[in-house]
Amino acid sequence: MQQQTEMTATTDTRQRIRDFLAENFLLRTDGFPYGDDASLLDEGVVDSTAVLELTLYLEETFDISIPDEEIVPDNLDSVNRIVAYVEGKVE
Repeated sequence: MQQQTEMTATTDTRQRIRDFLAENFLLRTDGFPYGDDASLLDEGVVDSTAVLELTLYLEETFDISIPDEEIVPDNLDSVNRIVAYVEGKVE
């Protein structure tokens, strides 16, 4: 049962992030058109200003603190990386 709860939480986190990216950076209401491993930088979804907006969104939405030194592509350059990072911070 705990594994199912964790999967539901991951799915919810993933969807919230995908929706935020689509609505705020792509100005789309029909969903996020890229795969979860796609580089947000390479696809032109985010730039340096957008990364700051994304960081603020993550901090407020998931009640986490993201230090400046953790605002790096390894943590924030794809949906999968963001989900893994957020879940690591929430635990």
